[in-house]
Amino acid sequence: MSRLSIVEGDITCLQVDAIVNAANSSLLGGGGVDGAIHRAAGPGLLAECSRLGGCPTGEARLTGGYSLPARHVIHTVGPVYKDGQSCEPELLRSCYRESLRLASEAGLETVAFPCISTGVYGYPKSAACREAITTVTEWLSAHDLPRSIIFCCYGSDDAELYRMQLTSFA
Repeated sequence: MSRLSIVEGDITCLQVDAIVNAANSSLLGGGGVDGAIHRAAGPGLLAECSRLGGCPTGEARLTGGYSLPARHVIHTVGPVYKDGQSCEPELLRSCYRESLRLASEAGLETVAFPCISTGVYGYPKSAACREAITTVTEWLSAHDLPRSIIFCCYGSDDAELYRMQLTSFA
């Protein structure tokens, strides 16, 4: 648990090895966290993403951080929530595992995650939070890298939800 922390704020301002982008499958920018990351990173990120050919739901891709304080961006595509019975939990868990796998393979020590799929993709926040913390906790129990994971919540309600969920794991 000492490797996990929760902060409230703007993920584009964090000085970490990598921030995770809750991207769409084109990787070419969009709204919410995705748009904010692309705006803060500058045109180099869009140029690199355009060469990647997109990313399927549940997978992840690693790019440079460009004008961000983070050295890298890990783009992952979360599931659009339908009914909770259409593979959404498995796909969301895969987003976290694949992001952590890329970070580990690249030797990254600090990674910050946003609340994946809880915006316009409509995943219920409590359920998404539970999947995030469960999956990341399982990863950390079996791997040395990353050494530190930050859940970066844009609002105080989300941050409190993550704090409450995290205490249930302590």
